Amino acid sequence: MITNARIVPEEGEPFSGWLYMRDGRIAALGRADEEPPPDAVSARRVDGEGGWALPGFIDLHVHGGAGCDFMDADEASFEAITRFHARHGTTGMLATTLTASKERLDAALEAASRYMASPMPYARILGVHLEGPFVNVRRKGAQNPDFIVPPRPDWLEDWAARWPGLIRIQTLAPETEGALEYIVRLSELGIVPACGHTDASWTEIRFAADRGLRHAVHTFNAMRPFHHREPGAVGAVLTDDRIMAEVVADGHHVHPAGVELLLRAKGSGGVILVTDAMAAAGMPDGEYELGGLSVTMRGGLARLRDLDILAGSTLTMIEAFRFAVRKVGVSVAEASRMASLNPARQIGADRETGSLRPGKRADVLLLDEDLVLRRIWIGGREPEL
Repeated sequence: MITNARIVPEEGEPFSGWLYMRDGRIAALGRADEEPPPDAVSARRVDGEGGWALPGFIDLHVHGGAGCDFMDADEASFEAITRFHARHGTTGMLATTLTASKERLDAALEAASRYMASPMPYARILGVHLEGPFVNVRRKGAQNPDFIVPPRPDWLEDWAARWPGLIRIQTLAPETEGALEYIVRLSELGIVPACGHTDASWTEIRFAADRGLRHAVHTFNAMRPFHHREPGAVGAVLTDDRIMAEVVADGHHVHPAGVELLLRAKGSGGVILVTDAMAAAGMPDGEYELGGLSVTMRGGLARLRDLDILAGSTLTMIEAFRFAVRKVGVSVAEASRMASLNPARQIGADRETGSLRPGKRADVLLLDEDLVLRRIWIGGREPEL
């Protein structure tokens, strides 16, 4: 039982109170002047010291960390990545792939499926986000051009048959040949269609949204920018309420004013904080690899070697959360929604996690008044991190 904390509930304003966890679930929460359930008398108590109790963060776009990548497709890498990000407040994530061969994507999907069937002692893998390989080479960013191909419906049917329900999001360029039909099929399979690494026009994004597109990957980055005579993909994402917008809030991918513009256009209910973290997250400066491409990290900023192109990030969710509050000026409750509830809702996991509500999993963070992460519970248990 956490006492003396500012509770951020699913609905309404934060309040000073307590939160009671039992059997891996949130059993009850209440204001300071409300009595907890009788069985909470024997609960171990944690003094929140006036800090914040928040739902655990859910990262829908994360490639790796601690020197490992989900494309490594082995249990040790999955464990290292989930442990590293759990240390920084992430309690659930989508294992995110890169543009690669069908064989390597198959291996990553199989590894994710196997890992999800294990106990998962750290941040839980909630599914897979396929980023590519059906993207536009003109906006490839740090995606490997050797493996960019048009949408392959036969690949999708194979993935859906072999690993039903595993893929939760797929990123593609909706202007490519066959993409609109592919988006329709993604929606039919319950997979969130996302635009990213796209040179689509405003009109092409709107047509895609008519067919089920409802997610934008790292908004502003690797997509056709806004122009007052051709609003581009960015303009379509900003103005179409059907599309949820990811943003990498690290001050490098998007200026704070850009994040503020996104929030003014879509509101905190339409924005999702992600890390887009790569293997170099949590590691010293040096040379790394992303999807077979050489990456140099200097001062925590990862770029393709000898090119002025960002290659993922070294961001963590607690840093993105603090950036939103301190640099963009959103409230703690708004930042929490963008880091937890919105991503949970986007992949249909909000009945189970994403907010502090009785009955949900006890994925809970305790922050101090300065937004420093102090304690983490995943399923009501404090993992050894």
